[in-house]
Amino acid sequence: MSAVQEGVGTLQVALTHAARLLEQQPGLAAEQAREILKMIPGEPNALRLLGSAQRLTGNAAASLETLSLLRTAQPGWAGAHLELGLTLGALGRGDEAVGELRRAVELDGNLAAAWSALADHLMVMGDEAGVDAARGRFLRASTRDPQLLRAAAALCENDLPQAEELLRRRLHEQPTDVAAIRMFAEVAARLQRYVDAENLLARCLELAPGFDAARRNYAIVLHRQYKDIQALDEVERLLAKDQRDPTYRNLKAAILGGLGRFTESIELYAAVLAHYPNQPKVWLNYGHALKTAGRTEESIAAYRRCMQSDPLCGGAYWSLANLKTFRFTEADVAAMRAALARTEVTADDRVQFEFALGKALEDAADYAHSFEHYARANALQRASHPYEAGRTTARVARSKRILTREFFAERQGYGVAARDPIFIVGMPRAGSTLLEQILSSHSAVEGTMELPDIISLARATATRSTARAASYPASLENLTAAECRALGERYLEQTRIQRKSPAPFFIDKMPNNFAYIDFIQLVLPNARIIDARRHPLGCCFSVFKQHFARGQHFAYDLADLGRYYHDYVELMAHIDAVLPGRVHRVHYEALVTDTEAEVRRLLAYCGLPFEEQCLRFYENERAVRTASSEQVRQPIFRDALEHWRSFEPWLEPLKDALGPVLTAYPQVPEFPYAPAQTTASNIVEETEQ
Repeated sequence: MSAVQEGVGTLQVALTHAARLLEQQPGLAAEQAREILKMIPGEPNALRLLGSAQRLTGNAAASLETLSLLRTAQPGWAGAHLELGLTLGALGRGDEAVGELRRAVELDGNLAAAWSALADHLMVMGDEAGVDAARGRFLRASTRDPQLLRAAAALCENDLPQAEELLRRRLHEQPTDVAAIRMFAEVAARLQRYVDAENLLARCLELAPGFDAARRNYAIVLHRQYKDIQALDEVERLLAKDQRDPTYRNLKAAILGGLGRFTESIELYAAVLAHYPNQPKVWLNYGHALKTAGRTEESIAAYRRCMQSDPLCGGAYWSLANLKTFRFTEADVAAMRAALARTEVTADDRVQFEFALGKALEDAADYAHSFEHYARANALQRASHPYEAGRTTARVARSKRILTREFFAERQGYGVAARDPIFIVGMPRAGSTLLEQILSSHSAVEGTMELPDIISLARATATRSTARAASYPASLENLTAAECRALGERYLEQTRIQRKSPAPFFIDKMPNNFAYIDFIQLVLPNARIIDARRHPLGCCFSVFKQHFARGQHFAYDLADLGRYYHDYVELMAHIDAVLPGRVHRVHYEALVTDTEAEVRRLLAYCGLPFEEQCLRFYENERAVRTASSEQVRQPIFRDALEHWRSFEPWLEPLKDALGPVLTAYPQVPEFPYAPAQTTASNIVEETEQ
């Protein structure tokens, strides 16, 4: 062997030894790398190993110096850019890290570690499309199995049917393949089948508890289902391994917001922004948290900062419009029009620009053009959020057939005796936030938020039922007294995390709970239920003007809205008939006209003594998450009562769908107590999803 060959061989052995030491003993790896560099100054692989070892031992500043030299000497080496990107990320210099990682994958598209790190940074920045693309490229680059390679390629191209077919086949052959399980969960999450994604990821972690990427995905899926207590547990396990990881911290901030812990959430977002100062999505989320906490001026500044970083972020403009009390400038209106003229605006941003511009023009009294933008926004939403009005109508008919006086009489004594919850139900934009603010100003009542627990528990009864009784509310017929008591106890246990004060009562103001009063009666028969009701045209048009982040698919068409309101009134009339006096109704118009009288009636129904501060609800500094957050921080004003009249020329489809519900308001039209005659065309038996 020649001296040259021997030297090369010795170098390769030394580098291999240092690389093996890197993961378990990075300090020794650094020593090995320094010895190599004494013999061969500037040796690229040794510099890379030294920089990596310095970062892993906590000396990121020294790592930056080493790897900056390497990048300068080897500008075309993807590995140099990767390591420098990882070190910049460790130093909290997120924007620069993304630049280095993008350069790394440009030079080597199969560099799996670079794709993974890039996806992590893009997640912090809120670039969901970028995250999906980077995760797909990571899976493709890190997988060598041909079958998984094809599935990863399908994910990269967002060909979800092909990816699903390939992964089903793979898991049929190898049911414990954790990489395939995680990829399958990704498919389910993209299709918004979050329960499936949750179950897959739980199985993945059962097989591989140390699979951190799967655990992060699991926390995200739990958060999207409002299971924030579980989600927080998962993200805390991740942070126990790496407290500095920005993706974990950003995720924790979002989860804390879901739990109502806004002070902590705001602090975390601020810390992330210190490292990622130019990320519009983080500024947007920060603004949301500030708004909810009542820090309005700071939230406006955060939204403005988001707009500066990304002029095409419709979410920032809608967030300002959604403050309700904010007024756009002429420059803002011009900016929104310019953005809508751009072809690269995403579908979701376009929707939010349309809603925001509708609000700006309404404030300027340009009602015809305002309605055009509201209608356009809703048409875009309806195209991607289909709604079948017949299902809701059919469910009301089923409820009237099943939920009779006899049904409830036979179940007298079911459930938990607790009186803690006060439910506020009804249509969105009907004044429920105002009622919550009034009640939560009482010393014995705590306001929480719109809690998803009743709906999830009620729907689970349909999932557990036999095929014959799978549809809701038929699934309630088979519940035993013990099961109803257990469900009531579970609700109280799940919602305990939302309670921050020793007040004996708390409010759950999920409006959609009106469809589950039967379930509430069975599991929490002593809970108070308040129906917030508003003039059909005022309420429905206010809903039509609102951009909902999730759910409320009935809201995007005037005819659907009218039919949904009609179904709601019919169902509530039936509840009044079979459970007389069970529900206390508050008409918004009466509340703003004679506030004290209505507040006294409300408190009497709840069994609470009158307290003067309930009339000074606007002084309550509690966090408010809904669209009315700024309005309820002011004294009651009557201006909004007639806002819909400015748009009356365009509301005929809504009026037609409302029918007698409109003409009878505030009275309830006569709905037959006996089950209505129905046909196969208007009764749809389906499992409640």
